[in-house]
Amino acid sequence: MINEFTQKVYYSDTDAYGVVWHGSYLRWMEMGRINLCEEAGYSLSKLYDEDITLPVVEINIRYKFPAKLEDVILVKTEFLEASKISMTFKQQLYNQKTNKLYVEATVKVVAVHNDGNLYRNLPDALVNFIGKCKNEQ
Repeated sequence: MINEFTQKVYYSDTDAYGVVWHGSYLRWMEMGRINLCEEAGYSLSKLYDEDITLPVVEINIRYKFPAKLEDVILVKTEFLEASKISMTFKQQLYNQKTNKLYVEATVKVVAVHNDGNLYRNLPDALVNFIGKCKNEQ
């Protein structure tokens, strides 16, 4: 399963030179992860109701090419792997028009209790769903 959405680059996303500020990519990547989890049937509020919060614990990001003001970015997010306590996502951000790769990343989140106490198991149904998605690719 892959989630895709587009995001136009606005002035507030850029630095003084009209180039996307590196942190803007992280916000768009978070949107992709949330969208993908929602497609899998697990919104943030549903996870919260199950006493699960998913903080990011690791990001490996490669900035390949700078996006600029008014570019339209295609954000692609997919599940890479899951264990009982963590999920890893693969994310790529492209220029929608030219298909030029701006950023590629892997992002790992862990399940913790809403009060921040470590560790909490992910719902078995979600882990199994991610495994099924990987087997279909």
